[in-house]
Order: sequence, then C-alpha cells, then structure tokens
Amino acid sequence: MRPLSVAALQTSPVFGDPEATLRRMGERVGRVRGVVPHVQLVMFPELHLPALAPPLEPHDDLAALAVEVPGPVTEELAAIARASEVWLMPGSVFERAEDGEVHNTALVFSPEGDLVASYRKVFPWQPHEPSVPGDGFVTFDVPDVGRLGLSICYDGSFPETCRELAWMGAEAVLQVSLTTTSDRAQELVMAQANAIFNQLYVVSLNAGSPAGLGRSLIVDPEGLVRLQAGDGEELLTDVLDLDAVTRVREYGTAGVSRLWEQATRSVERPFRRQ
Repeated sequence: MRPLSVAALQTSPVFGDPEATLRRMGERVGRVRGVVPHVQLVMFPELHLPALAPPLEPHDDLAALAVEVPGPVTEELAAIARASEVWLMPGSVFERAEDGEVHNTALVFSPEGDLVASYRKVFPWQPHEPSVPGDGFVTFDVPDVGRLGLSICYDGSFPETCRELAWMGAEAVLQVSLTTTSDRAQELVMAQANAIFNQLYVVSLNAGSPAGLGRSLIVDPEGLVRLQAGDGEELLTDVLDLDAVTRVREYGTAGVSRLWEQATRSVERPFRRQ
C-alpha cells in the first residue's frame, strides 16, 4: 500500500475576522492530529482564511483581503504545519501578485513548514469571481506516497483540469470549494466523472453551512463515493491507497474499462484531423 491519511474539514471561518480564523485553524489542526494520530494531510475549504461574509451579506473589498505569497500569512501557516507535522492545504487565499493583480491561490505546506505548492485558480467563476486566472496547473509530491494535484471549485467544471493534472502524474486531486449555489449537486456528479475519466481519487471539499452548502465527498479511482458529508460542520477522514490508482489503471474500472491506458496510447498515436 501507498497510504495517504487525509482529514478534510468542512467548516466555516470566523466571518469578517481573518486573524481569528487563522488562529482557529492552528488550534483545529492540532486537535485533528490528536483525534487522528496517523493523519498525513489536513485540508480546509476554498477562501477559508479571507473569512468572507455569508453569501447574502455584503462582502468586503476583496483586494483589501489579498496577501503576499510568500509573506507573513504563509509564515504562520508554515508554523502550523511544522507544529503538527502534517501536510497542510489551508484552502486558498486572495494573493496579491507582483503586478498588483489578485489571484485565488491554493497553498500547500510540508510537515517541515516549506511552501511546496502554490496554485492560482485557472478557471475563476466568471462573471461572478473577480480574481485573475492563473496560467498553469500544479502538482506536488508526497515522498514515498505519490503525486497530488490541486484544483479550486469551478476548475472541476472543466474536464481539462483533472485531465491535465493526470497527465502531470497526479494520482489524487485535492479540490477545495466555496459553493453557496444550488448547483452543488452537479459539482458532485462532475467530481465522480473526473475520477472515472482519469482513474484517480478526487477529494472535493466544500465549506460547511453557513459559509457554503457542504456535501463534501471523496471519490475513488473507479468513481465510487467513499465518503459524503452533510450540510453542516463535519470532519471527513479517510486513508487513500494510491496503489488503487495503479490497480484500476492496469486492470480497468470494475476490472473492465482501461480508460487511462487507452488515452495514453491515443496520445502516442495522434488523431487525424479532417
């Protein structure tokens, strides 16, 4: 086995208070480690740290909530990861880039406190989300376990996201969301479809009520739902065996359909265009 013990917190921030949200994150990561001593990776929802107001309340100026990466906030996040000795994905932040543009950026820290991955959302929820699109997809390696890909909410609505991450070697996709709209049901279908098409795990973590609609889920490489949360605050824990990706890709979904193997063969033999 190549086990990856995951804890995904379907939760809400301390609305309007990023500093209190960051402090509570540190406390909760420590508590998760106490409840699940073998946990390797801890996740929080999209835009958890900016502590946005509930969906029907007035929102702050998003540019004012933007932080530098790296910067003081990433230093504190690094300390949280280091203190609990976990891989930490604190959701995403509004990142102020060197050119002044604001991106919706997912971060990952190693148990040593290193910022190992920074991913700018390629598909913002247009026209509603004002952040500027990123220009590339990102993966990172957990030594002796495997390679993981990053995705943020609306990215999952575009098949190119998971497919590109799979081409880059990802065996699991960590997708953080802040979905407040009634299309969460469709997002769940797409999470399963992305897992099936690419024969990999998808961890789709949404914010819980009242920040979001919850219903987070973990899907295995055959598209089967391993866990699904309700609407409110919930802790999803699971141990993903990344060797299952190898098994499914070699023998096929349900022991029959070898989608990934056929897709890779098709790339080696380009299609004719009329």
